[in-house]
Amino acid sequence: MIILGIDPGYAITGYAFLNYNNNNFKVLDYGFIKTKAKSYFPERLLLIEQSLCQLIEKYKPNALAIEELFFSRNTTTAIGTAQARGVIVVTGARYKIPVFEYTPKQVKLAVTGYGLAEKEQVQEMVKMLLNLKKVPKPDDVADAIAVAICHAHHGNRYDTLAVGGYQ
Repeated sequence: MIILGIDPGYAITGYAFLNYNNNNFKVLDYGFIKTKAKSYFPERLLLIEQSLCQLIEKYKPNALAIEELFFSRNTTTAIGTAQARGVIVVTGARYKIPVFEYTPKQVKLAVTGYGLAEKEQVQEMVKMLLNLKKVPKPDDVADAIAVAICHAHHGNRYDTLAVGGYQ
């Protein structure tokens, strides 16, 4: 199964493609989609969508796992990130890829065994679990990988967590 993990953002969207079979991970690709800060916002969203389409067509994932939003302060950032997240979810639906959503706590628990783990702990576990030489940067990339790992550890289930219920 090929899992696309996404850490959504409108400035930087982290992504990771992991092949998960027989409890083993194989990294296919990871990186980020970056948009220019001074760009017209709809064009930023369009760039995210177009880049994601190219990646999906290349790797043909079986599932898209995305982190749910958690913001406690900056509502302007939250709204922009929510819009980018919406573009990502719709892109998954367009390609009929089941979309699964995980809270930051679920991701931390799945990767480290502790739902309140620090960001650095998650990053080190990502590096260890995938036998990487260094922690992927920027943080959005490591977070996207962690989301994909979380999905794999949740048993790849196609249940009510899936947006639209594609099978």
